[in-house]
Amino acid sequence: MNFQDIILKFSAYWAKQGCALIQPYDLEKGAGTFNPATFFGSLTSKPTKVAYVEPSRRPGDGRFGENPNRLGKYYQFQVIVKPPPADIQQIYLNSLKAIGIHHEEHDIRWIEDDWESPTLGASGVGWEVWLDGMEITQFTYFQQMASYELNPISAEITYGLERLAMFAQKKKTIFDIMWTDRLTYGEMYKAQERQFSHYNFEFADAANLRRSFDENERDVTVLVKAGHYLPAYDLV
Repeated sequence: MNFQDIILKFSAYWAKQGCALIQPYDLEKGAGTFNPATFFGSLTSKPTKVAYVEPSRRPGDGRFGENPNRLGKYYQFQVIVKPPPADIQQIYLNSLKAIGIHHEEHDIRWIEDDWESPTLGASGVGWEVWLDGMEITQFTYFQQMASYELNPISAEITYGLERLAMFAQKKKTIFDIMWTDRLTYGEMYKAQERQFSHYNFEFADAANLRRSFDENERDVTVLVKAGHYLPAYDLV
């Protein structure tokens, strides 16, 4: 099963569970949790069910395309369900069957790993889900978002798509993953990984980035006071 097939299978599965399939948000972010659909969807008192692919950037993890298992930019498949049904963990396990992974045939372990993001003011009880010794998912019950206690809580499921593809395709390096039956992950993204590592570690102007941050912070204060929280969120 190639990389895009995994995305299509997950999308079809979660659509059948009642999730709205939304598109990636068009700003850089460090995790799918930062997508407004998760942030604001968790804060609202209304039921929320969304699923989406999210490119995630973590510059410090970049390794110039030389590490077989680490990237500065990668893809997550994100699901947020509020309120979560009592059998949400079983629903998750069934989702793995959609991509050919039957949990009865593998060593699936739930490793306690409570999650928090000070940037988002988010926290909750959670687990890393390990498949035959490799982490493939972060599963979290959000109890706080923007430092507010949530009622009801939300269940967030974050799949590591590259790791799942490596497992499904029995690849030893991310860059050998088949994105389609003819195109590899490396052909699409290795040059990007290498060049952005050089930028992040060698060329990025930290002082200029700090100035941009300070300017955005001033704009955010004005926007929030005016009640325009959506563009304010984009700036942070």
